Amino acid sequence: MTVRILGISSLVTLALTVWLGIWVTPPDRVQGDLVRLVYIHPPIAWVALYLATGIATLASLAWLWSRSRSPYWDRLAASSIEVAVVFTALTLVTGSIWGRPTWGVWWAWDARLTTTALLLVVLLGILAIRRIPADPETRARRSALAVIIAAVDVPIIHFSVVWWKTLHQSATVLNANLQPTIHGSMAWTLLLGFVAVTLLFFWMLAMRMRIERLTDALEGAELTDALEERWAEGAPEVEGVAR
Repeated sequence: MTVRILGISSLVTLALTVWLGIWVTPPDRVQGDLVRLVYIHPPIAWVALYLATGIATLASLAWLWSRSRSPYWDRLAASSIEVAVVFTALTLVTGSIWGRPTWGVWWAWDARLTTTALLLVVLLGILAIRRIPADPETRARRSALAVIIAAVDVPIIHFSVVWWKTLHQSATVLNANLQPTIHGSMAWTLLLGFVAVTLLFFWMLAMRMRIERLTDALEGAELTDALEERWAEGAPEVEGVAR
C-alpha cells in the first residue's frame, strides 16, 4: 500500500509540475521559455547527487560497521546506486538540453559537468563491481568501499561553481547567501518539482528493494537445490562404501 501511494503521489505531483511549468508560470525576462527546464533539472540533480548517493553512502557505512552489518543495508545501497545512475544520467541530459541554447554547445568541459560525468562513470563502475563473481559478503564490502569513494565527488560537484570559474550558473535556492533568486509562482512550481521527483525516487527505490529481496531469495533457493542435488548424487556412493 505504501509503494502504491508513493507511485500515485509522484504521478500526480509530476503532472501538476508539468502543467504549472508549461502553461501557468511566466517566461523569464532573460531566458524566456527556456527557464521552464528549471522546474525539472535541479530536482533531478538533487535526487542524483544528494538523496540517492547520500542514502547509498549511509547504507554502505552501516554495512561496514560490524554492529549494524546486515544484508538489508547492502540491498539498500545497491538499490539506491541503481536509481542514482538513472537520475545522474538524466541530470546530464537535461543539463545538455539547457546548455545548447544557452552556451551554444551540447557539452562543455565545465567543472560541474565534468565532475558530474565522473560521478556517473564511478556509479556505473559500482554496478560492474557488484556483478563480479564473489560471495555476498565480499561483494558487499567491495561495493560499500566504492560507494564511499564515489561520495567524495559529491561535495566537489556542489562547490565547483564556487571554487572554479564555470559556465554553470550558481545555485538558485541554496546559494551562499541563502537568498533564492526565484520567486512567486515560479518558486512554488520549483518546490513542487522537488517534491514530485523526490516521491518518484522513493517509489523507484522501494520497487528496486523489492527486486533485490526477490533476487536474494531466488539465489538462496537455487543454492539449496544445488546442495540437495549434490547430496543426492553422493548418497549411493557413501552407501556403497558402507556396505
